Amino acid sequence: MGLGLDMSGRHQKGALAGAALLFMTLALGGCSTSIAEIPIGGNASDARTNEAGAYLPVNELPPAREEAVMDPAERAKVQKELIAAREHQASAAKEQAQGKDQGKDQGNGQGKDQSQTQNQAQAAK
Repeated sequence: MGLGLDMSGRHQKGALAGAALLFMTLALGGCSTSIAEIPIGGNASDARTNEAGAYLPVNELPPAREEAVMDPAERAKVQKELIAAREHQASAAKEQAQGKDQGKDQGNGQGKDQSQTQNQAQAAK
């Protein structure tokens, strides 16, 4: 009485073949750009000429700089500025860490004082 979801062997084979065809189409579709660049019937060197400017040659030196490098005085000045900035950051971080530690110590000390006064008040009752 109910609709059966059983497929006959013929329909199963057809569905399987359709799924395989779909899978093959998608798999080969992903390779289409790679396959399109393969030279067919031409020289392999023709395909490489399109990409000749993409990479620098290994044996070729880069062109000389137009600007001069830093002179020693300017380099020493920059190094001093960087050292000063590093020391300033280190001291600021150290002060911040000490401030946090002092806050914890003060908080713990107040907590002890409050608990001692509460204990004394309870003992007095």
